[in-house]
Amino acid sequence: MNVEKLELGPLGTNCYIVHKEGLALIFDPGGDRNKLIQFISEKELKPVAICLTHAHFDHIGAVDDIRDFYGINVYVHELEREWLSNPELNGSGLFPVGEVKCKDADQYVHTGEWNIEGFAMEVRHVPGHSPGGVIYIFHKDHLIIGGDCLFHGGIGRTDLFGGDMNQLLTSIREQFFTLPDDYLVLPGHGSNTSIGFEQNNNPFL
Repeated sequence: MNVEKLELGPLGTNCYIVHKEGLALIFDPGGDRNKLIQFISEKELKPVAICLTHAHFDHIGAVDDIRDFYGINVYVHELEREWLSNPELNGSGLFPVGEVKCKDADQYVHTGEWNIEGFAMEVRHVPGHSPGGVIYIFHKDHLIIGGDCLFHGGIGRTDLFGGDMNQLLTSIREQFFTLPDDYLVLPGHGSNTSIGFEQNNNPFL
């Protein structure tokens, strides 16, 4: 399995393209539809789904364009089912970026083991940064698509709608830190890190 990272949208959100045998999952397409489409074309990939770690505006900016272009489903946690279309919930109404509105999700993420077109993963619910935050764990490859919960030497903000610091710290300790030290964390912004590094060095934890 291969993982590619593109920094997209007004805040340089990390969009991850996980692919194997020509098929791809797209995680958090935050904007710049043409850049993303061109990359996928150059790699000769066939996207099969869009998976969201959460529905803040900087993670969903290109959702409708990519969904419509490839004719694929969008997955989000049910607690954020209204966020895609509501700028006050997804945060775009609070920043000078223009209102971000998308159509509703096609499917809701469920926690536990699941599979999309041969991509086997575990999904864990990690509220705190947002109520419906989730992480996608690829155990075979020891990597985590981690959204905006845990960063290299930092944690996600909790001052937006639905954020809760205590809940976020609990999510990190119970959902991230119960994974092996060598698991790579691919965050929503910034550089990669690992479970072991953050357990030993993160000043917030």
